Amino acid sequence: MKLNEQSTTNKLLLVLVIPVIFYSLQLLSFIFIPLMFAIFIALLFTPMMRWMKKRKVPQFIALGTVILILTLTGFSAIKIVQMSGKQIEEGKSEIFKKLDNKVEQVVTPFAETLGLDQNNGDSTIKGLLKSDKIESFILDNFTITISFIQSTVVNILMTLFFLMLLLAGSLNFKDILQSTLFSGGTQSVKTFMKVERSVSDFLKVKIFVSFLTGVSFGVIAWSLGISFPLFWGLLAFVINFVQMVGSVVSTILVMLFAFIEIESPGTLLLAAILFTGAQILFGAVLEPIFMGRSFSINIIVVLVMLMFWGFIWGVPGLILSIPLTVLFKTILNEFPGGKKFAKLMS
Repeated sequence: MKLNEQSTTNKLLLVLVIPVIFYSLQLLSFIFIPLMFAIFIALLFTPMMRWMKKRKVPQFIALGTVILILTLTGFSAIKIVQMSGKQIEEGKSEIFKKLDNKVEQVVTPFAETLGLDQNNGDSTIKGLLKSDKIESFILDNFTITISFIQSTVVNILMTLFFLMLLLAGSLNFKDILQSTLFSGGTQSVKTFMKVERSVSDFLKVKIFVSFLTGVSFGVIAWSLGISFPLFWGLLAFVINFVQMVGSVVSTILVMLFAFIEIESPGTLLLAAILFTGAQILFGAVLEPIFMGRSFSINIIVVLVMLMFWGFIWGVPGLILSIPLTVLFKTILNEFPGGKKFAKLMS
């Protein structure tokens, strides 16, 4: 009888604690978001750090190598963004002309609602941009944009800080898991190595597939004469990390732009087939093959996790949702009581 009462009490305490944990995750998001990004990045570099350690490479050289790789990656990303911005800046006037011709009939009622003068020689798009209401909207959201940029920079710096601590061993993710989830001993080390390898393999496959998707989008846009192919490739690469939703959003955005630029219905149809086909090939065919059955996650679980982590942490939560789900699933698989939950997630 006492055991039943204790079990009931534990369940009630668990029900009370879960909302507190979720609230804490949201309240302390400025710590947890960069920490989780740092953990996943560290898992990618841990095999390389371990390899250097076995060959007696000094730790400061190993850390310097990681910093160099991250610096080169960041520099390359910045250059790509700059080149994309330059392309957009150079071609924006032509795009506005095409956009004005394409959406004249759609935009005119909206322009009339705003009280714009349609006979002053300005195009509809220019008229909309000169609208006081549009200007007011931009000014109202300027502060939000600046705040977003500031938080992004802070998150990047904190991620780098946590990453250096993790790689240097000051924050030992392995010891944390062993002391909280896994029992000590050789089996504990094997379990952690399995979790590390599983999450690392998932991240490598995701990065590789996203890279292929981005390259294919850029090549398709360039071959069909769609402006800013570099931008579309970069967008497809970045947004593809948001499982399911990202591929749909990137395809819709590039097709809306293709609708503005492409005059021929046949070419527009070809663009739709190629962009959709690229997403299906890389996201629905190659990614599951590379991932294997161990990484398979139920679609319902994916959607629930996207909504949950998106609600808790916003856009970073959408990006982290699937890696976190894979991490939780891999850990659950290592416990007899958790295997049934991991199976339900598959």
